[in-house]
Amino acid sequence: MANPSNFQRYFPWTSFLSTPVVVGLSTLGPLGLVKKAPGTVGSVAGIGLYAVLFHYASPIAFLFFALLLTYLAVGICDAAERRLQMRDPGMIILDEFIAVPLVFIGMGGANGLVTQHGGWPVLLGGFALFRFFDILKPLGIKQLQNLPGGLGCVVDDLAAGIASCVVLHLLLHFVF
Repeated sequence: MANPSNFQRYFPWTSFLSTPVVVGLSTLGPLGLVKKAPGTVGSVAGIGLYAVLFHYASPIAFLFFALLLTYLAVGICDAAERRLQMRDPGMIILDEFIAVPLVFIGMGGANGLVTQHGGWPVLLGGFALFRFFDILKPLGIKQLQNLPGGLGCVVDDLAAGIASCVVLHLLLHFVF
């Protein structure tokens, strides 16, 4: 496993951000500070992120946005964990926020699966699947949390998003 101090070198820009900015970004402002189910709140916000940024994105743009947001989120979550001196606290919901759009890989656009199946039912089904995989962390997803720093904070949610995507595609293809 990488030494956390060596891991930080990939995110030197976070040292220029003040602690209130880092914590505010990692918690999505007040959203991560709700008392009950902050991860669910972050996931709902992720549906909004998908609708605004990803739904009509080309495959290349989708990939670009996903990679860029992942890099930024890992850096910010890493800095937030260090500054809060806590390992993946529930208040950090940036990871859920950027992972939810992955649930809908290959489903967007005017003629995509989300639109073909009525929009909201697919979004709600994807949301429910994401929460299932994010909370229970089956299929080795739980072990991903052991990766160092912000990577461990974010990558388990990315895996939950991808697992949800696979299941949602299978359901839409074979059931609905």
